[in-house]
Amino acid sequence: YLSFSCRYFRWWFKKTRIEKKSAFIDLLCAVPLQQIYGCPLGGIGGGSITRGWRGEFCRWQLNPGIYHYETVIANQFTVCLRCKGQTIYQQVLSVERPNTLQGWNWGYCGHYAFYHALYPRAWMVYELPGQNVVLTCRQVSPVIPHDYKDSSLPVGVFIWEVENGRDEDVEVSIMFSLQNGTGAKADGSGGHWNEPFSLEKDGERVAGVLLHHCTPVNPFTLAISAREKAGTRVTHLTTFNPSGSGREVWQDLLQDGRLDSPIGKSSLTQKGEVTAAAVCASCRVPSQGHRTLELALAWDMPCVHFGSKEKLHFRRYTRFFGGRGDAAPALSHHALTHYEEWERKIEAWQNPILENSQLPSWYKSALFNELYFMTDGGTIWMEVPPECTAKDLQGPAGAGLSHLFPFLREYGRFAYLEGQEYRMYNTYDVHFYASFALVMLWPKLQISLQYDIAVTVVNEDVQPRQYLMCGQTAQVKLKNVVPHDIGDPDDEPWQRVNAYLMHDTADWKDLNLKFVLQVYRDYCLTHDSQYLQDMWPVCQAVMESELKFDTDNDGLIENGGFADQTYDAWVVHGASAYCGGLWLAAVCMMCKMAEMLGDAAVQQKYMDILSKGKEAFERMLWNGKYYNYDSSGSHTSSSIMSDQCAGQWFLGACGLDQGEFEVFPKSHIISALRTIFEKNVLGFAGGTMGAVNGMRPDGVPDTSSVQSNEVWIGVVYALAATMIQEGLVEEGFRTAEGCYRTVWERLGMAFQTPEAYREKKVFRSLAYMRPLSIWSMQLALERRAGCAPAAPHPSQDPNYP
Repeated sequence: YLSFSCRYFRWWFKKTRIEKKSAFIDLLCAVPLQQIYGCPLGGIGGGSITRGWRGEFCRWQLNPGIYHYETVIANQFTVCLRCKGQTIYQQVLSVERPNTLQGWNWGYCGHYAFYHALYPRAWMVYELPGQNVVLTCRQVSPVIPHDYKDSSLPVGVFIWEVENGRDEDVEVSIMFSLQNGTGAKADGSGGHWNEPFSLEKDGERVAGVLLHHCTPVNPFTLAISAREKAGTRVTHLTTFNPSGSGREVWQDLLQDGRLDSPIGKSSLTQKGEVTAAAVCASCRVPSQGHRTLELALAWDMPCVHFGSKEKLHFRRYTRFFGGRGDAAPALSHHALTHYEEWERKIEAWQNPILENSQLPSWYKSALFNELYFMTDGGTIWMEVPPECTAKDLQGPAGAGLSHLFPFLREYGRFAYLEGQEYRMYNTYDVHFYASFALVMLWPKLQISLQYDIAVTVVNEDVQPRQYLMCGQTAQVKLKNVVPHDIGDPDDEPWQRVNAYLMHDTADWKDLNLKFVLQVYRDYCLTHDSQYLQDMWPVCQAVMESELKFDTDNDGLIENGGFADQTYDAWVVHGASAYCGGLWLAAVCMMCKMAEMLGDAAVQQKYMDILSKGKEAFERMLWNGKYYNYDSSGSHTSSSIMSDQCAGQWFLGACGLDQGEFEVFPKSHIISALRTIFEKNVLGFAGGTMGAVNGMRPDGVPDTSSVQSNEVWIGVVYALAATMIQEGLVEEGFRTAEGCYRTVWERLGMAFQTPEAYREKKVFRSLAYMRPLSIWSMQLALERRAGCAPAAPHPSQDPNYP
């Protein structure tokens, strides 16, 4: 008999040392915390490049789902100022003093630079010391709600606003230099090359350099470019050595504020040789005047293999820009000529929230900046291949999903990681929380994801394997149960699901319920009746699978005496507040869907279960103030769980929390939330760190598991949303504020919000999916203000049978 740690180490050693693959969760080599990250570049699903708040290019995810953490020092913006034909100031806009490119003027004084981010935009302000010139670089990525074209583009635009406070004209040049690659070993593998390009279309001209990165798997092209217009001149340098002194580049710019613009391609790099390129935009700024220079970065990796290299996948943007690997010029042109339209749409979306004086400023920051994970969550957005048929997508048992094929054909397939360290796509127990961001902002992607989950529900994978926590062997995926995830990017996602090896999640109690809850919630917010009809048989199938967990036929499921839900290290026995509450909410939604679809028999069946289950839940778990963690009678069964109202959270989001559909007595919910606020929030860390997952009634955190005395940021945002739904608005904001202040301010974890932290600065799993649940707070606020979509009624839709 081996312990979990022995089994895990044996598996880890085989995976990493023998198979030379990376572990889906690497417990032995966590990603170290670097307090450097800022707003990432790029749209959804085309790869992402993160810039730090000091301007560096420092986190790369071009190969789908695989992260590379490397600051590439050659990737810089440099400013040159000239007056009366003389260069008076030339400076790399970086505080670094590296040991390469020492012919450049490094060490910009950070006292004269400021950074602001409001995703998907960021601002860097440089008050050039002694020059009376201010530069503001505005960084824009095309992340636009309800846009399914430009939001997929792998581009970022840098708009440089130049303010000249001098009493004389000044010629300003901004040089953008970039290494061919991502700072990884492949940069020196040889065979890479650069070439200049220009593209004129619709009277607009863009020029720059293409950097072709010719790796055997997933080759790509980077493009740096600038927009030519009246008064703006664009020059370039096709190639230079970023490992050398860089003196020739520096002198070239210093001489006349321009680059030499050689014609023709560079030669292929030799093994061990690295290459870089630069583009420069120059203009004359009048005394006391203002001018704008526009530069862009694009990357084109149109078709990708995942780790198994079995299938070739085409990214979403290839639908609009082609998949031949020659789209970088067109992407650059499109970005530089459309970013103003993008910004108008971004402002139209964000301004009503930003201008609402009743909302605290930290909330506005958190709401938009947590959306970074939509692009920087290892996100992929793939096209369905032209040769693909409905049967290919549906598998042996998915023929009932009639709308799946046309829907995925139109909107593609979407997936994002559980976390940058927890490398599984669409981890479903966590997506349950994060899904509010998707369904509110890109509802078609949420519905696409749900169709993909539905297909895996009705199919199975009978391959046996050993599970690491218990050591038992079971098949990978059972029929008619929801999978944990749709696969590992280092394998073949969608084709092989359930990369999660810790537990056999066929026995988890929450996954099936979370599918049903999301189906009805999605329908409430989208009114997509075809989706509801397609999902109805799948909902019935997973609920039938779930019914076996009601072992005593009292209408309430029981947990199995192990960590059989999203809290996968927190053991639960018998009836429980978390899974029992989710179960009753799902049963309620089955009743509602059956009523809407005219399925009287199923409606009656679940009404009977609901009636019994509500009575059992109250009798076994309500203690007069809150719902006990579980009904086991153990020394921790009376713990106060911060997530005990998760079922009510979803019911409230769908308007099913009153009248005939009231599942939990309103007075009990309010009492439970007040108890959580008093004990888990105010009684933990002085009320400054959000809600601890588990608190004993005597005011001491529950230390029975590694997870019970953690704070889970995404759960706290969901709890805050539930409080707001129930009218405890001030308590909700106070609860959520603790997480924002802890993560974004005290711990310096901007743009890498972790899954969890403890009171004493211990954290786990950086850059995690669940905190996207903050968008459920926004839905709750909109519902209170009366501007969220109304819950549908049967009579509203004539398509129902």
